[in-house]
Amino acid sequence: MTDSTKDPTGATPTSVGRRTVLIATGTTAAVLAVGAAAHSPTSTSTADATPAAAAAVCTLTTEMTEGPYYLDGALVRTDVTEGKAGIPLKLALTVVNNSTCAVIPNALVEIWHSDALGEYSGYVGNNGHSEPDDGTFLRGGVLTNASGLANITTIYPGWYRGRCIHIHVKVHTGVTLTSDGSFTGGSELHTGQLFIDETITTAVAKLSPYSTNTVTRTTLAQDSVYDDGGAASGLMTLTALGSSTSSGYTGTLTLGVRQS
Repeated sequence: MTDSTKDPTGATPTSVGRRTVLIATGTTAAVLAVGAAAHSPTSTSTADATPAAAAAVCTLTTEMTEGPYYLDGALVRTDVTEGKAGIPLKLALTVVNNSTCAVIPNALVEIWHSDALGEYSGYVGNNGHSEPDDGTFLRGGVLTNASGLANITTIYPGWYRGRCIHIHVKVHTGVTLTSDGSFTGGSELHTGQLFIDETITTAVAKLSPYSTNTVTRTTLAQDSVYDDGGAASGLMTLTALGSSTSSGYTGTLTLGVRQS
């Protein structure tokens, strides 16, 4: 089946094939317990996630539309915030070969998403707000380490008309880092989106600066792109960084990609 969902902005997204969930067994899958699909999406402490180790799975992550807001030339950096106001979000994304469950080191994990007011860098104004636009805030990528892990510091995304809160993600291999801090070449293995449980988003939306975004928020259940597939469709596990919502979260997920 082909996903040809039309983006709410009017742009027609790239059609991509839906992918099948593959289950891995044995000790290899157990190693992938952190961020694996078996975690509850609403975990709020490290202790909550611990029992999931025994039920870890290896999943071929569903591909989804790139959307209308991608820009070439993203910077390779671990922190993409550029001073943007918002609740801290630390992403811990593990990239694995879906058929073998082996981690993939030196893969570039690239993300981009809107700020608290629903504006994307390079496209500021599309959600009705006027603010400085350098074309780079809340965009960037980082190479996975020897354990296949990419750590990226950002803020909790905002929302814009017609879409739930989400983060766009691409996985590339074989890239060449350039002198201007970007990358070139390589192969694109995955294009998808990351999602967050609605309970946490509801709490975040009550806090400033998110509360100043007056656009009606589309919930996860109402979204036209998220297919209710849980972690296999990009639903992250969030772990609280402190005792309050404003302290922020760590978002973990294992991205299973097809590597030829």
